[in-house]
Amino acid sequence: MTRSTPPHLTTLILLTALSVLTLNMFLPSLSRIAADFQADYALVSLSIGGYLAVSGVVQLVIGPLSDLYGRRPVMFWSMAVFVLASLGCFLAPSVEIFLAFRMLQSTGIAGMVLSRAVVRDMYPQAESARVLGVIGMAMALAPLLGPVLGGVLDQIFGWRAVFVFFVLAGAAMAALVWADMGETNATRGARFTDQFRAYPDLFREGLFWAWCGSLVFSVGGFYAFLGGAPKVGEDLFGLTPAWLGLGMGSISAGFMLGNYLGGRMTPRIGLARVMLSGRVMAMFGPVLGMALFATGFASPWTLFGPVMFVGFGNGLTLPGANAGVMSVAPHLAGSASGLSGALTVAGGAVLTAAAGWVVGLSLPAEALFGVILTTTLLAFICTLVATRIEAARSQKA
Repeated sequence: MTRSTPPHLTTLILLTALSVLTLNMFLPSLSRIAADFQADYALVSLSIGGYLAVSGVVQLVIGPLSDLYGRRPVMFWSMAVFVLASLGCFLAPSVEIFLAFRMLQSTGIAGMVLSRAVVRDMYPQAESARVLGVIGMAMALAPLLGPVLGGVLDQIFGWRAVFVFFVLAGAAMAALVWADMGETNATRGARFTDQFRAYPDLFREGLFWAWCGSLVFSVGGFYAFLGGAPKVGEDLFGLTPAWLGLGMGSISAGFMLGNYLGGRMTPRIGLARVMLSGRVMAMFGPVLGMALFATGFASPWTLFGPVMFVGFGNGLTLPGANAGVMSVAPHLAGSASGLSGALTVAGGAVLTAAAGWVVGLSLPAEALFGVILTTTLLAFICTLVATRIEAARSQKA
């Protein structure tokens, strides 16, 4: 397993993209999966909320493991388990077995968590934010195209074809890790338990929690959208899986543009201003959506169009927030990435469930936009606090 050459940026992009695809590629197929297994939609939706919850626990383990044993072996074995889990989902004869293997698929989250840690291993904080922005811009194509591809595969071959794709993609990623991903962790811990004992060092840092809040609530708006938009689009407008996938990719289109512009704007106006501008843009999206629906402009365009501003704002904010959370204690970059990621998906699981509940109200679209607005407002507050703490520390230094 020994290899010392750092991985190419393309490898990190593809690993991160697979993690995102695992979450959203089969979203347009949820109704059909429920019908095939003759199960309630709410039960099948655990393949999203339950997956997020389990992947949060997985990240708590994967981060410290990579700090202890290295990024390369943990990434490789995570991909191997992902392949087996995807095969289990494809062959599942019942909804219970399907959900069990779907939870096991959560090992694929290593692609996102450890890619961030690898970047922090290789670059200082400011440069990490830039590189993470490049990765974010490129991998944004995954959630943009993923639901579309998943919807098309479902309509042509059935929903199980999506999991055939996961089997093949996971195997390809495992081979790529073996061939290209050299070890970047030069400061490994002594024992696994020591990594967990180091968590209180992060817990005591107010800056860590401020950056975590920025991540949790920024991404929370995205998860709320994923949890509620499919049902709103299908119930209100009768959208097919392929059209649902296309519409749900709108938030990722905005994210990709935000990453691109953020990288160009940061050297000119500074990282803090870019991130706060992103939070303002993200709040504008749900406000616009609520206003359009309240004044009678109800259509797929007014459902999916405003969330492009949420994606755009996240593209401006998330690279800096990810770099910030791992820079609080650089020797614990893997643990910080895992812990912040766990908190993010835990928040995502709650917001996915909340969005699924509110779309059952009398004004489902307006209620969904209300959830997204609340999360984006909280993200603005956390980002403001984090940037002010860092500015104060820079002045003292």
